[in-house]
Amino acid sequence: MDASPQDPKAHAQKQRLLALAALGVVFGDIGTSPLYMMRETFGASGGMAMNQASVYGVLSLAFWSLMIVVSIKYCAFVMRADNKGEGGVLSLASLALRTGHAASGRRRMISILALTGLALFYGDALITPSVSVLSAVEGLAGTRELKPYIVPIATVILLSLFLFQSRGTGKVGRFFGPIMVLWFSTIGFLGLLQIIERPHVLIALSPLYAIDMAIAQPWTAFVALGSIVLCVTGAEALYADMGHFGRGPIRMAWAGVIVCLVCSYFGQGALLLASPGALGNLFFNMAPSWALFPLVALATCATVIASQAVISGVFSLTRQAIQLGYLPRMDIRHTSATEMGQIYIPQINWMLMIGITVIVISFGSSSDLTHAYGLAVTGAMLIDTILAAIVARWLWGWSRWLTASVFGLFLVVDLFYVGSNMLKIPTGGWLPIVIAVAALAVFLVWNRGREILVSKLYRDAMPIEEFLERWDRTVERVTGTAVFMTSNPSVVPTAFLHNLKHNHVVHERVVIMKVNVEDVPRVGEAQRIEVVKLGKGFHKVTVHYGFMERPDVPRALELCRPFGLSFDLMQTTFFLGRETLIPASRSELRRWQAALFIAMQATALSATRFFRIPANRVVEMGTQVEI
Repeated sequence: MDASPQDPKAHAQKQRLLALAALGVVFGDIGTSPLYMMRETFGASGGMAMNQASVYGVLSLAFWSLMIVVSIKYCAFVMRADNKGEGGVLSLASLALRTGHAASGRRRMISILALTGLALFYGDALITPSVSVLSAVEGLAGTRELKPYIVPIATVILLSLFLFQSRGTGKVGRFFGPIMVLWFSTIGFLGLLQIIERPHVLIALSPLYAIDMAIAQPWTAFVALGSIVLCVTGAEALYADMGHFGRGPIRMAWAGVIVCLVCSYFGQGALLLASPGALGNLFFNMAPSWALFPLVALATCATVIASQAVISGVFSLTRQAIQLGYLPRMDIRHTSATEMGQIYIPQINWMLMIGITVIVISFGSSSDLTHAYGLAVTGAMLIDTILAAIVARWLWGWSRWLTASVFGLFLVVDLFYVGSNMLKIPTGGWLPIVIAVAALAVFLVWNRGREILVSKLYRDAMPIEEFLERWDRTVERVTGTAVFMTSNPSVVPTAFLHNLKHNHVVHERVVIMKVNVEDVPRVGEAQRIEVVKLGKGFHKVTVHYGFMERPDVPRALELCRPFGLSFDLMQTTFFLGRETLIPASRSELRRWQAALFIAMQATALSATRFFRIPANRVVEMGTQVEI
């Protein structure tokens, strides 16, 4: 007998399966941090002494960072801010913008914060695969013969990862969860063996050791935070991937993950106290020599899985940015017939591949790359805190005192981490800043350029109602349906006027269609379509999509049937405007902005492919616009 959806056993089984799947997607980044966090903290923390007080202080700071940032901030509070089940910085910003107190100035601030968080994520996406795979392959540094080949091996692995992106992760994705279970079990077991030999290291679970270190060595502790923060990299993925797995399975998986992470970090601390010389290859020195190659292979698999999760996240956020009007249309391919979230964007894939290859070869080691890593992560977490505080205050109705008490604590922690990582700007921290500034410029220029373009296209357009009142119907009507795609359905589309001017005909049925992208992840089928009959055979159709959905115009036309509009695609012609942009002598954009916008417009995917319109049913009407 099949279990009903309400069957507690079936529900519990489903939650466990989702938790297993989450291990392979959500926890890859944070789960591979033990490869380098302790090594970097003592190797590049400004001359920290290798003594018991320092080791205990670092372990205490790491443990309480995991507890405060991941367990309390993200799992307990931020994950409550779900936008119809979805998470991530854009979903969080949408919730913040939905508050009744979001005046125009505050709305702009929220939008800038969200775009900055998105831009920082692009920096994270370039650095995470580089540092993760390099740190895994660097386990081979223990063998003198293979040490010169570390960078070439890491480069080949990363190139292979991007070359196989177009095939999707459906076939291998089912192994991600089990591999990460093996990974977490291994790092937890190796750490536990060290703890059993030196159990006194567990007293560092007390926050007093972190406090003592901050009091006795304030500057050293502050500098060390720039490396200790590596233990929480990937924490934002818990929230960003909430829509795929749900908060319950993610929290369930985290309960096991944190135990393994703590065992690994404390095991490394115990080994350092017994053998300070093990620091150079600390993580791999916890294992016996015969296990080196299997452990390097497992670590490489884990870091590839972590990299894949970040790359998939970039594809997903890029799609959202396109839908919200911050990036030009791109070719978005679905790599799975059953999983909506599995997409592939060729342009982004090749840009990431080139960027990561350059970064790996330029920096040459994970130690140098960790200097660039922290600022992107801490900046993104700081933005999450600010946006979540806005949601708590204005959407959840928290008092000022409660909001300040809870999120003020998180804000102080984030600011300490950001401040510590600012010290690394000269030695690599500049990289995520440069990437973020470039990405933010692209977002803002494209958004502003589109606003100016739309304004110019429709500046002198006649309102559709006025046109229909004046139109005397003397123009010949031809059989069939004409669909005019427009961004402003209240005025006569430019493509319609061009068709009328050059062909002197009007179809017997004219549909003026606009595609609206709402500030929610998905729109229900009942709210998908709006149809307004304008008279004289004219109709206005508005189609609503969420920012995680891809528009499908033929499918939308099928949904018009209940409104009295039925379409035969073979009798329907789609008229699309195609603008050719030329630099204006006096532009509202700066010269470099206009050049960038024109270049992006030229490379944008055609509306025909983006909206899934049959190419043989499309007529494009060109126009030249000065921008």
